[in-house]
Amino acid sequence: MGILRLSHVEIRVPDLELATAYYVEVVGLIETARETDRVFLKCWDEHQHHSVVLRHAPTYGLESLAFKCQDADDLDHYAARIEAAGISTKRIPAGELGPGSGETVRFQSPSGHVTDLVWGMEQVGNLLPLTNPPPEPLGLVGIHPPRIDHAFLMCEDVDGVTDFFTDVLDFRITEQIVADDGHRLVTFLERSHSSHDLAFVTGPNGAFHHVAFWLDDWNQVRQAADLCAYHGVRIDAGPTRHGATRGWGLYFFDPAGNRNEVYTGGYWADPDREPVTWTEAEMGKAIFYYEGVVDQRFLTEHS
Repeated sequence: MGILRLSHVEIRVPDLELATAYYVEVVGLIETARETDRVFLKCWDEHQHHSVVLRHAPTYGLESLAFKCQDADDLDHYAARIEAAGISTKRIPAGELGPGSGETVRFQSPSGHVTDLVWGMEQVGNLLPLTNPPPEPLGLVGIHPPRIDHAFLMCEDVDGVTDFFTDVLDFRITEQIVADDGHRLVTFLERSHSSHDLAFVTGPNGAFHHVAFWLDDWNQVRQAADLCAYHGVRIDAGPTRHGATRGWGLYFFDPAGNRNEVYTGGYWADPDREPVTWTEAEMGKAIFYYEGVVDQRFLTEHS
C-alpha cells in the first residue's frame, strides 16, 4: 500500500516535433498517443501507457511529475495528509489529463513543483508476450532504456521539502549531502527500495535538473555515450560514477535544453536502512566520485 515509484514526468519543449524525434530516435522511447500540443511516450519494458509527456510550450522545463500509487484508497489517504499539512489538493478523474491517464491527486509541493499522485493508468503492455517471452523485443532503436528511473529537482529549502516528502508522503532518505552549517544541500529519497526515486538539490524553486532512465549495466551507459556522440547530442557529464547512490551515469541534453541521464547501479534500500551522509567538503566525490569535483555549472537547471 502507498506510493510505489516515479510514474511519469511532463516536460516542456518549444519544438514538439524535434523533441519527439529526439526522444524516439535517440533515447528510444515509444510513442503511445498524440494530441495537438502533447506527445505521450513510454520505455519499452513499461506496461503503463506513458512515462514521459512532451508538452509544447515557449520554454523548456518540468511541467509536472507524478508518482504511482498501489491502491485507489492511497489517493484518499495521501490527499488527507497533504491537506493536513496546509497544502491544497485537486482531484482529477481518470482520462482528464490525457490518453491513458489515471485518477489523480494534484498539488504543488513545497519545492514549487506541480506533483501528482496517480492510480489506474491504462496498461498497454511492454511489447512482449506474457508466455515464454524473449529478453527484449526486436527492432528497438536508440538507447532504448527499459524504464524511467528517477527525477532530480531543485528548490530553495531542501530541508523543508525533504521533511514534507518523508513525513507526509512516506519517502525514505537514502543519502544526503550536508553543509558545514548543518542544513542539507542534496537529499536522495526512495519509495521503490532503489537508491533513489527522487532527489533535491539547492537551487531555484520549481527548477528541473534532470530526469533519469534506467539501463541494465555499465556497458550500456558507455554505448549510450557513443550514440549521443554519433547523433550530435551534447554530453554534459560522464560516463562516470556517483559516490552518493553508488550508481553510474551519463548526462546529456535534449534539443530544448532539458537535462537527461541514463543511470545504472546503486543498491537495494530496506526501509530500516540508515541514511548515508556526505559532508560539504566531499560533495565533489559524492556527485562525481572519479573526478572528485563538481562544476558549479552542473548544479544549475540547464547548460
